[in-house]
Amino acid sequence: MKIPSYGMRAVILTQLIFLIVAAMLLVNVVMLNFHQRDLISVKVDMGRLLIRILVHNTGRFLETGERRMKDLDSDINFKRDISELMDGGGYSGLIIVDHNGEPVFSANLSSETRQRGLNLARIAMETMDWSVNYNGITWGVLWLAKSEINVSSPIIINGRSLGGVNISASLSPIYKSVMESEKLVLLYIILDTFILAVVGIYLLSRIVVKPIHRLLRMTEEYKDGDIIPSMVEDQRNEIGNLSRSLGIMLQRLDDNKKELRTHISSLEEANRRLKEAHKEIIRSEKLASVGRLAAGIAHEIGNPIGIILGYLDLIRKGDITDQEKVDFIDRVETEITRVNRIINQLLDFSRPSSGKKEESRVHDLLSYTVNMLRPQSIMEGIKINLDLRASRDTIMADPNQLHQVFLNIILNATDALSGEGLTGEPGKKEISIISDNPNESMIELRFIDNGPGIAEEELIHIFDPFYTTKDPGKGTGLGLSVCYWIVEGQGGEIRAESVIGKGTAIIVELPIHGSLNGGDGQ
Repeated sequence: MKIPSYGMRAVILTQLIFLIVAAMLLVNVVMLNFHQRDLISVKVDMGRLLIRILVHNTGRFLETGERRMKDLDSDINFKRDISELMDGGGYSGLIIVDHNGEPVFSANLSSETRQRGLNLARIAMETMDWSVNYNGITWGVLWLAKSEINVSSPIIINGRSLGGVNISASLSPIYKSVMESEKLVLLYIILDTFILAVVGIYLLSRIVVKPIHRLLRMTEEYKDGDIIPSMVEDQRNEIGNLSRSLGIMLQRLDDNKKELRTHISSLEEANRRLKEAHKEIIRSEKLASVGRLAAGIAHEIGNPIGIILGYLDLIRKGDITDQEKVDFIDRVETEITRVNRIINQLLDFSRPSSGKKEESRVHDLLSYTVNMLRPQSIMEGIKINLDLRASRDTIMADPNQLHQVFLNIILNATDALSGEGLTGEPGKKEISIISDNPNESMIELRFIDNGPGIAEEELIHIFDPFYTTKDPGKGTGLGLSVCYWIVEGQGGEIRAESVIGKGTAIIVELPIHGSLNGGDGQ
């Protein structure tokens, strides 16, 4: 997915501008506070200077003739000088009290401010000390602030306290002045922000965004087997290091992929050889079973061949009736058909398996296998009980391979029954084959013999290749391992249960295919 080219630049620049503007505004607020405080401090200093001048003028006034404090209000020149002085200093309200605390001079005071100024002037006279007081509430530059300042001082002339004075002024002009300067500061902040955005876009594009886009382009355009694109990135910083590291990583990745392909090819070849080996082992085990069955053919077809020869000898002598001759020929044909069937069964089983899966009836395969084995000499004295209970027995499998599984299991059971330690009735050898559906999707087959059983320490190894408990020369140890491979390949499961003295059971589970199937397949 393509990443918008403006994405990183916009995000970084937006956050950077936000932080810097926030920092500038915060600094501006602090500076405004300091500026406002300095202006008020200057206002206080101006007030004290005005009071000193006022006290000096008052002293000069009292030194001329026999004047007293109460005469200040009647002197026009004093009023004019004081008015000019107050206007020049930025103070508007004034009140002077004598040593008795009585007001002797006032200017530009309302009733409220007059009473407050009178009280402050009296306090200054009594304490013989300066004081600065703030009153009222108004909107300052950024928040509410005091609206009025009062500066008070005692009037001391020639070491004598003659009264007290208080001057007052509105602080609104200071706030207005600060707000006017704030407009210029905000203009500078906006200009700085614009310059920062322009320069920041350029620097971010040049130093960060473009190199990263080159990295993205390199990773997006790189494909397996492609020549790794070169990165022209000579910056001696993290981006340059990242570019070089990415190039090295892609080179290593390419080398690892080539090595991985080689390993995969080797594994595929090994897997192919392993499958071929499995097929060869299965084929070899089948041939071993065929050889074992072929050994019993002489006995199995000996009797019908003897009967055929006897009938042929009678026919050759010619001392029989035509009806007897036809009867003998029919019997010879029956015996020949029997021999042919026995040989064909062995040939069918020995034929190589196609490995192709098809719909197969398990019950039919079991019946076919049992019927092929029953006439064999190795089955002499052994009874096979078929109990095909499963209502669903259709599976998808290679029937030839399943036939080999069933044959190997039954032959193993016959070997177990040839030894000592049989269970059940004395001398009775039995193999029971039971089918059932433990659930809707599986068919379970149990091959149970009443042989001596298998010890627990040996039971866990019976499906291992070349593991056998038979005497040397009587088995390869591949029969059950081949069964395991075939059943696993068909998507099923095979396991064994055995108790010493109680026989052995081989359980095969295979997945059902298709709809419900009736019958037992016999």
